[in-house]
Order: sequence, then structure tokens, then C-alpha cells
Amino acid sequence: MGRIVLVVEDDVDLIGIYKEILELHEFNVETAMNGEEGVQKFIDCKPSLVIMDGDMPILDGYQAFKQIKTIDTNANVVIVTGFSEFEPKSQEAIKEGLIKVISKPLGVDELLALAKKYTEIKVEE
Repeated sequence: MGRIVLVVEDDVDLIGIYKEILELHEFNVETAMNGEEGVQKFIDCKPSLVIMDGDMPILDGYQAFKQIKTIDTNANVVIVTGFSEFEPKSQEAIKEGLIKVISKPLGVDELLALAKKYTEIKVEE
């Protein structure tokens, strides 16, 4: 897996910002513009972390999260949303294994902390 972060976001500007920040800190970044494309990219690149918008066309972040979890029950997925992190679908997703729901905007420090935490290479003894 390595240090791959998959960013799934329908806002081109936000994808660019997240990608630039992460790449400056030596993370490998893959991107997708909707949930359906995100699920396919997840299969293709097997990222250590998925940072996904909650509200996207074709397949929203919550639907894509559920599909990703059926592919890999250990997948690390964070949803970033413009809506409340306390709305019922957010709370349901957390019960189903979503790492967390973050209200937009996602700050640089939090983005990097998440990326570092979930892309650490674990060494088995």
C-alpha cells in the first residue's frame, strides 16, 4: 500500500489543493471526481487512506464508502462534508467503520495528520 491517499471530490479546486498539499509532503495521491470513480480507483490503487466528499454526483460519499467496505473491511475512509457530522447517515457510517466525518473546510493540519496516521508503514516483528 505505501503512502497512497485517494482523494474523491467533485470540486476540481479542492482536489487540486488536497493533492498539492499531500504531494508536497511526499504522499502519493490518486484522485476521482465522483463516488463511482472513487470505488474503481480504490480497487486499482489500494490506498492506505480515502478522503471523500460526502455529497457528490453519481454515487455519494456514503454510498461509495459502503461499497469500499464490502471490498476491504479494513479500508480507512474519512468523509468531508458541508453538512453536519451529526446527521443520521454520518452516524450510521461511523457505526459501519467510517473513521470520521469532518465538516468542511478540512484544514491543512488535519489533512496531514490523517494522511500520516493512516499511511504509516507498519513493520511486523
